[in-house]
Amino acid sequence: MTYSPDFRQKVLAIKEQEGLTQAEAALRFGVGVASVTRWEKRVEAKLTRNKPATKLDMNALEADVKTYPDAYQYERAARLGVSPRAIGYALKRLGISYKKNTVASQSGRKRTACLSGKNRRVSSGR
Repeated sequence: MTYSPDFRQKVLAIKEQEGLTQAEAALRFGVGVASVTRWEKRVEAKLTRNKPATKLDMNALEADVKTYPDAYQYERAARLGVSPRAIGYALKRLGISYKKNTVASQSGRKRTACLSGKNRRVSSGR
C-alpha cells in the first residue's frame, strides 16, 4: 500500500516537532519503522520500478523471437532455461506482442510478432 505524500509529510513533521524516534513515530501512526526511515530519505513515492532481467539474456530472447516467431512461451522458456512467466515479463519489457492479422487466410489465423522501437517487425503465417 502506498501512503499519500501528505500523510508522509505529516508523520515526519510530528516526529520532528515532538522529538520522536523512528520507532515511536511508526508505532504512533501504525506504519513500519522501515517506512519512516525510507520517507526521511525520499518523501515522494516511486511510480515505476525499473528492474532488469536477472536470469534471462534479453538478446537471446530477441534472437529467439526472430528465429521462432510463432513459438509458445513455454517453448521459449524450455529453450532459454527459464519459466514461462519470465518469458512473458521479458516480452513485455521488450515491447513484443502478438497481433492478429486482419487479413487472415482461409487456412487459419496469421500471427505477427510486433517488435516495437528500434526492433523490426517479424511476420509468419500459420
